[in-house]
Amino acid sequence: MKISVIIPVYNTAEYLRQCVSSVLTSKNQNEYEIILIDDGSTDGISPTLCDTLSSENPSNVRVIHQENAGLGGARNTGIEAAEGEYLLFLDSDDTLADKAVDRLIDTAKKHGCDIISFGIVSEDEDSGKLSPVGSNVFCSDTPFSLSDEPRFLLSLPTACGRIWKKELFFESGIRFPSKVWYEDIRTTSKLFAIAKSILTVNNAYYKYLQRSGSIMHSENIDRNGEIIDAFEDILSWYRENGLFEGYKDILCRLCIDHVYIAASVRVLRSSTKHPLLKKFKGYLKENFPDYKKNPYIENIPGSKRLVFRLLEKKMYRLIALLFRIKG
Repeated sequence: MKISVIIPVYNTAEYLRQCVSSVLTSKNQNEYEIILIDDGSTDGISPTLCDTLSSENPSNVRVIHQENAGLGGARNTGIEAAEGEYLLFLDSDDTLADKAVDRLIDTAKKHGCDIISFGIVSEDEDSGKLSPVGSNVFCSDTPFSLSDEPRFLLSLPTACGRIWKKELFFESGIRFPSKVWYEDIRTTSKLFAIAKSILTVNNAYYKYLQRSGSIMHSENIDRNGEIIDAFEDILSWYRENGLFEGYKDILCRLCIDHVYIAASVRVLRSSTKHPLLKKFKGYLKENFPDYKKNPYIENIPGSKRLVFRLLEKKMYRLIALLFRIKG
């Protein structure tokens, strides 16, 4: 059994060696490979560093240089090139815990699940503070499917923090969209549905670096509107595959979490009068007219539930103030 660790690289030379080194702590060298996808880096350093890392570790590290295709496109290149039965997506400014790949291989050998989902911690680049990230809505040492536990769809939609059987991608034809925001949720929400078995483990194997230059810290407010494009993609896929009615309630809650609450908050931190705020609410009502009666609303966590209630009352300035105070 082998895990292919796919690392897209775009102008991240400052972080790349540490990223790759964190994977190389795993000792079973015949059971993993690292694929560096140099996605058209323009810094004059990253492409050469990729080649250097490969020459230093020729049995484990391969490099593919390509024209820029965005994070999703780079991951797709890695999927096509992967030799492993499982795929692990690692961003080039993030790291894995010591011997994480060895431990994941052991878990995969024991259970053989389509998806094995593990914990994530975030590290603030400025302060170095570590914080646990609630990547899974629940943990279970017994394999399950989404039809068994629909609420798993509310887990953090990141492609990182999980290993995926490669055949999920090849049998379904699902790939990451290129050069868009929210490429993860467009993809993982489909893979969760088609997986026959999912396993969660408590161990936090993935460290996510919070840095001011990352995509989700971008000040481009208008691009938050792409969350609607993402949900159009998701809901269309569920309808086309005859899954919409069976998962309608949980998809509604997913829309509340990501379109109505999260995207609204990102916009409100910059503008309390932006037209996207009305558009987010309109999209939710159009697709889920009875959203206020959704049975999953009562399980919205406390602070998020407060924001939901304030959004319903259009108390935008108060929400913005609360987040300014929170920092």
